[in-house]
Amino acid sequence: MANERLRAALLQRGVTVIELATAIEVDPKTVERWITQGRPPYRRHRFAAASYLGTDETYLWPEALTRDQVASASESEIVNVYPHRWAVPRDAWGRLFAEASEEIGVLVYSGFFLADDTGMVRMLGDKADTGVRVRILLGDPDCAAVAQRGADEEIGDGLASKIRNVFVLYRPLRGRENVEIRLHRTVLYNSIYRADNQLLVNAHVYGTPAGNAPVFHLRKVHGGDMVTTYIESFERVWAEAAPIES
Repeated sequence: MANERLRAALLQRGVTVIELATAIEVDPKTVERWITQGRPPYRRHRFAAASYLGTDETYLWPEALTRDQVASASESEIVNVYPHRWAVPRDAWGRLFAEASEEIGVLVYSGFFLADDTGMVRMLGDKADTGVRVRILLGDPDCAAVAQRGADEEIGDGLASKIRNVFVLYRPLRGRENVEIRLHRTVLYNSIYRADNQLLVNAHVYGTPAGNAPVFHLRKVHGGDMVTTYIESFERVWAEAAPIES
């Protein structure tokens, strides 16, 4: 059976069979067989091909790793677990974004603690100026999901008000090159703070403010799928969100 995921990954990135074969040092005919006949490569070649194409080995070859291998790799993606967001060292947020070279992503309802930090906002702007793509997803203050979250936390319209305050706090970033801010209407199960393949994931707990909920520090490990799961979730919300200007 043909490997349509590999074929699509090549097309989406404008990479030819010969270019991939040259980059990972295999014969082009071998790459052709991976595509047309679905032959699985050796693991070192799977890793090299996935890295070159900017995707995950388990996406291109879902059956390549056993469940135990995926579980073991995924467990290794856990760098640290904090019982509460307030327990995360202040400089951990700065280090996370400072290490980004390609992508910064923030998925929250308000993320007020972040927007209220002028040094952090300045860093996001500086990163954008160096070519890092900065994407921020805020809850639409007029949507049902935000209203429900406010009710769950017993703060009523307080959450919507925080979001509107964040609009103002992010004013230095709005309209800036490489910065995009959108509004979402999604029911969030986690807030996600991304820097390339490293994440801080703030769990949402019913009736508990996000600041009191746990945070997981994750870093992508080859063969693991925890980080990939959260990144895919971010992308789904992003695809359905509307630019803040509208």
